[in-house]
Amino acid sequence: MNSGTGVKRDGFGQGDKGKETASGVVGQVKEMASTAGHAVGNAATAVGHKAEDAVGSVGRGMESLGEKVREKGPDHGVLGKAAGAVAGALETSGKYLEDKNISGMAEDFTDLIKRNPIPALLIGVGLGFLLARTFRS
Repeated sequence: MNSGTGVKRDGFGQGDKGKETASGVVGQVKEMASTAGHAVGNAATAVGHKAEDAVGSVGRGMESLGEKVREKGPDHGVLGKAAGAVAGALETSGKYLEDKNISGMAEDFTDLIKRNPIPALLIGVGLGFLLARTFRS
């Protein structure tokens, strides 16, 4: 349609200039969304690295604690065996945390569920039941 002013209008009363402006705004919004997406991705990566570092630090702390328990605990008898077992568990767990970090633990957890699907399902149902009872009251 033509309104007599020489401006070509579409069926909604919009001119070509309005379409160009809307197209420019859409382009700017897309660019801003892309920039924001990259910023969020970078922040998530930084948080992930800090979490991995924290898990490694906890692992080193557990190893150190295991060594101290082994050094300061009794050497023989029932308490000596118990202290040795605790120290060994702390050292092994600490080494695991330090070596695997979060991504490695997630892979191990996934493998465990794949190897034992029925017990994993039963544990999930049991935890769901306990959580439902906890939040219901």
